[in-house]
Amino acid sequence: MLTYDFTGQSVIVTGGAGGIGLELARRFHAAGASVWLWDNAPDRVQGAADAIGAERVDATALDITDKAQVEAAAADVLARAGRIDILVNSAGITGPNETVARYDADAWRRVIDVNLNGTFLCCQAVLPAMQKADYGRIVNIASIAGKEGNPNAAAYSASKAAVLGLTKSLGKELAATGIRVNAVTPAVIRTEIFDQMTKEHIDYMLSKVPMGRFGTVEEAAKMCLWLASDDCSFSTGAVFDISGGRATY
Repeated sequence: MLTYDFTGQSVIVTGGAGGIGLELARRFHAAGASVWLWDNAPDRVQGAADAIGAERVDATALDITDKAQVEAAAADVLARAGRIDILVNSAGITGPNETVARYDADAWRRVIDVNLNGTFLCCQAVLPAMQKADYGRIVNIASIAGKEGNPNAAAYSASKAAVLGLTKSLGKELAATGIRVNAVTPAVIRTEIFDQMTKEHIDYMLSKVPMGRFGTVEEAAKMCLWLASDDCSFSTGAVFDISGGRATY
């Protein structure tokens, strides 16, 4: 099994109270990093931090769609740790399963705001510290839906496609620096986000996976750890699939 040493590094994980984010936070912490969990659920994020450990882990409740809150949280990390080495944008919502013709406009805006604008604001907030240090790793959790588009999930698919565009643009902007920006596109990873989906939609997604099973948060976390490490040195603005054979490009 590959092992990583993140001793001395400061890692921000959005959506860190559950799912892929929480699994990553555990692994970063076990590898020696100081971990900062950002999530919009105060009790859950504090509970996640407590479960990880008493030292080198911090819980911050915030709304990633609020620029002032995100900037304040990033400033707090920098003031207390003196550095921001890694950002993993794992926070996201699915929105309703509905046709475009019937999709509620407010629900559409909320999905785009969390999944795309929140990712943008978090990237923007950490960039000054990373650029000053000429080092950083940004990992954006997108989705296979952003590459292929899932029916009855237009807002989610569109938001994740936009995250891929953001990743490619930012990766190219920073390619000549020591900062790497990459995205992963999971297919179906069993997390609590399933609670936001209908059974029909879950069954549809599973039917598209040649391996015939859901992925695990452990599998997704392992890929993200490499992208966040020094070993990821010649990949930036890139998209890495973890789809059980579903991805065709």
